[in-house]
Amino acid sequence: MTTALQSPLPSHPVLRMRLASGSGMPRPIDGAWWPRSYDLLSELPRLLAGLPRAWGHITSVTVNGATWPAVPGRMLVFNQVVRLRRSVAASAPHTIVLLAPGRGRWDLLVVPPDATEEAAEPLMAAAAGGHV
Repeated sequence: MTTALQSPLPSHPVLRMRLASGSGMPRPIDGAWWPRSYDLLSELPRLLAGLPRAWGHITSVTVNGATWPAVPGRMLVFNQVVRLRRSVAASAPHTIVLLAPGRGRWDLLVVPPDATEEAAEPLMAAAAGGHV
């Protein structure tokens, strides 16, 4: 098991994430996340810390195996175990799936870390608006 940051996150740039409004309507994408790298061990704790509290404790995360190079089976994030899964589904190569037992499932579009702001901004806006 890999251990991620246990103490509060150091001062880093703001989390680049946009979530769709909580309309209660089912949607294929619940928002967008623009990580700064493909290093899941450093990016995931920041993402999980920035999620709405109403989503509860995320216990399982599924990422595309071709996109994220290093994915351990589980990691400790803020003293809680998060199971990590790799998917090879061609239907969702640029998404991350977050699961919280009893709370729900959320699918986020992953904007490539090397995307320019000009390319990332419309993708994030479309995902947050439910137009992806």
